[in-house]
Amino acid sequence: MNLKDNGRKVLEVRDLHKSLGEAKIINGVSFDVSKGECHAIIGPNGAGKTTLFHLISGNYAADKGRIIFNGRDINGAPPHKINRMGLARSFQITNVFPGLSVIENVRAVILSKHRKRFNFISNVEKMDGINRESIEILEQLGLTSKKDELAGALSYGQQRALEIGLALASNPQMILLDEPTAGMSMDETREAVTLIERVTRGKTLVIIEHDMEVVFSLADIITVINYGEVLASGLPDAIRGHEEVKKAYLGDH
Repeated sequence: MNLKDNGRKVLEVRDLHKSLGEAKIINGVSFDVSKGECHAIIGPNGAGKTTLFHLISGNYAADKGRIIFNGRDINGAPPHKINRMGLARSFQITNVFPGLSVIENVRAVILSKHRKRFNFISNVEKMDGINRESIEILEQLGLTSKKDELAGALSYGQQRALEIGLALASNPQMILLDEPTAGMSMDETREAVTLIERVTRGKTLVIIEHDMEVVFSLADIITVINYGEVLASGLPDAIRGHEEVKKAYLGDH
């Protein structure tokens, strides 16, 4: 679990609504995320969790409501602008560049962060500061020995770790992780939880996750979404004992 920083709100979601065609996907969702907090979003399949992430990260614009990030309403802003404000996101499906080496993946994000472009006059291999930052990220991920391998040749768990590294490489103020342990074995899941705890310590994290062991080991606050609405939000122990949440989602967890 991360430590909250005096309750200062990094993200405020206010009465958010989103329909896709005739279907109401998000229907009046509100919640806050404090600085340094790990906030988990859980709920059944089709509850609207990934759509909520699309709204926060700029892939969709809300039909109604406000998304306030560090005091600025970002609803409708394009993803690249939101990213440059300090919000990074990983996706439910692995989203690395498989044809680039591991270090080239990280370096591409760091180049973007510094607003530098590759060109043949300024050879990226000579950009010592960029390369140093890239190696530091790989050291955090435990992927230094794989730096020259193609990202597409990594194991699934290593690719997911690299994707978390790509989110970290932009030095964000808040990270959205969408199902970071999806498709992993039990051993890979344990390694992923340890990695997430280590590399996001002190950072603000919002995570969608189906594995309740992962959720209860990482989260400071849990918000439960069901049919596009907030069913409950609170401390893990309160959510674990919430009767409506148990009926809708947790079952015997």
